[in-house]
Amino acid sequence: MVSSKRFSKDVDIMVEKFHATTNAAYGCPPRDRPILEYINMGVVNIDKATGPTSHEVTAWVRDMLGVKKAGHSGSLDPHVTGLLPVMLGKATKAISALRLSGKEYICVMHLHDDIPERKIRKACKEFTGPIYQTPPIISAVKRQLRIRNIYYLDVLEIEGREVLMRVGCEAGTYLRKLCHDIGLVLGCGGHMKQLRRTGTGPFREDTLVSLYDLKDACVFWQEDGDESELRKLVRPMEEGLSHLPKIIIRDSAVDAVCRGASLAVPGIVSFSKCIKKDDKIAVFTLKGEAVALCRSSMDADELENESHGIACVTERVIMDAAIYPRCWKAK
Repeated sequence: MVSSKRFSKDVDIMVEKFHATTNAAYGCPPRDRPILEYINMGVVNIDKATGPTSHEVTAWVRDMLGVKKAGHSGSLDPHVTGLLPVMLGKATKAISALRLSGKEYICVMHLHDDIPERKIRKACKEFTGPIYQTPPIISAVKRQLRIRNIYYLDVLEIEGREVLMRVGCEAGTYLRKLCHDIGLVLGCGGHMKQLRRTGTGPFREDTLVSLYDLKDACVFWQEDGDESELRKLVRPMEEGLSHLPKIIIRDSAVDAVCRGASLAVPGIVSFSKCIKKDDKIAVFTLKGEAVALCRSSMDADELENESHGIACVTERVIMDAAIYPRCWKAK
């Protein structure tokens, strides 16, 4: 298993801005939510099998858990297997953060002629960094030239004309197009034979859940009243945001952000040291609840040194208003 740190910032190094405590009367740690609320603000990391579309799998999960809506973190073709994080209910508000996160795949590329191993490895190495791609004819997006980043491309094994690779890449990278282009560079042609997604943002294979196990857990809960298995398989939506730089805020600032207000520096308790200006960041309460997705107006140095000003602009509110007390006055 390869850590997602290979294609993401180190967001866990925090800088304390102000000391603050949280009032237990408001909000709730994500793991302690009542089961219906827990499901409706959860994410389940499905191990997609060969055959169904990503939309079909998402609909099955939605109906199985009885939520009104669900969304996935990026389509996998019917013949592709692996990670398909499905956001449930209110958690779908945060799905853009997962959809645009880095991805990791294990891929088998089939070459159309015999090529020396040294030449194969050299060609693959040339495809790390920014590359140009035009999406294939059969794709879900407009066919136009665009740049995508390949964070790493590790050749794991070569057997005859088959090349096993681990690829960490930017969202929206087409692996079948990557295999085709490597084949062109080698002068022999090539195509993607098999593909499995092994990473999406913070999610890895160690949290995978099969549809069968999820169904069993639902039966235990619905028929026997045992929610323990379901709590193991469904994870708090906050785990789907853990790859983003973060800001922790005071209880007194929560309700204003929930109503769409920008976050001012005095409302900050701590923040990720890696924050850069214009980064997408996740704002959390002191209890670990997701409040909103924001766009940073300052970098980490400014956040540390400034005592006033707008720290970030709210782009997508996640938490409902009035869960925390209103501590601001309307003009």
